[in-house]
Amino acid sequence: MNPNIIENNLINISFALLLITFMLNWINLIILSNTIIQKINQILTIIINISLSAGLIIRWIVNNYFPLSNLYESLIFLTWCITFFTIILERKSNSKLVSAITNPISLFIIAFASISLPNNMKIATPLVPALRSNWLMMHVSIMMVSYATLMIGSLLSILFLIIAQGKKIKIQGTSDHYNKKLLLKYKSNYSESVLNNPSIYQYNRINLLEIIDNLSYRIIGFGFPLLTLGIIAGAVWANEAWGSYWSWDPKETWALITWIIFAIYLHSRLNQSWQGKKPAVLASIGFIIVWICYLGVNFLGKGLHSYGWIS
Repeated sequence: MNPNIIENNLINISFALLLITFMLNWINLIILSNTIIQKINQILTIIINISLSAGLIIRWIVNNYFPLSNLYESLIFLTWCITFFTIILERKSNSKLVSAITNPISLFIIAFASISLPNNMKIATPLVPALRSNWLMMHVSIMMVSYATLMIGSLLSILFLIIAQGKKIKIQGTSDHYNKKLLLKYKSNYSESVLNNPSIYQYNRINLLEIIDNLSYRIIGFGFPLLTLGIIAGAVWANEAWGSYWSWDPKETWALITWIIFAIYLHSRLNQSWQGKKPAVLASIGFIIVWICYLGVNFLGKGLHSYGWIS
């Protein structure tokens, strides 16, 4: 069978399974609250990740370069990153909320890649001279992984603000030990005790907010160094390809803005100058900034980094 057909089928399977998990997640979250459905969702997410992995590997083998040379390939790889981290975070937190907020964004990305992009953008083409470098794999893959982690962390901050519902919240601590204690409280008490004893709902709700806030902080703390490393690798590659480390290209400018936003977020958390919802608001803004950096500037059809879909 034609490898391109196999790859396309794998992407379509991933899209269909993401749609199924999206519906199951929200049905389980709002209506049923069944652990069996949660396990099914986790298994489906693993299958989705494997399908995307196989599709990317096939594309890599057939075209002899790491599949990150155009917008379509980067969207598929971004979906793979998000599903991969979803699997890890679900196992760590044992919470239905993680996949409930990450699956919709994965579904949106793969739907955009499969449906909205023109067919000529999905076809692999020979690399231009500037992309024939080992820096392609290092720089772009690190940037995509950083985008995925920053998106997930920002989504958790948005979830934090939604659950807080305008109430004054003071979050205490961000240490690993403290977060583990909260996770144990949540796992042992929240799902059963709240249902059996509504009087402790507020207590467990605060614990849930603390868990989400700490998880968001730690994920962004993981993604920020990757973003930094990706920008540095890009600057070195730019000097090798174009003779300049920094040229204020739109993508470079927005990458710097993204870096500054999350640097402020982490600084405010480390010195505890901001408490409660203020850091979550900043991280939520960061979600929009990441999308502008990754996708928005490409629509302009200008600059060295543009994929030129809309000009």
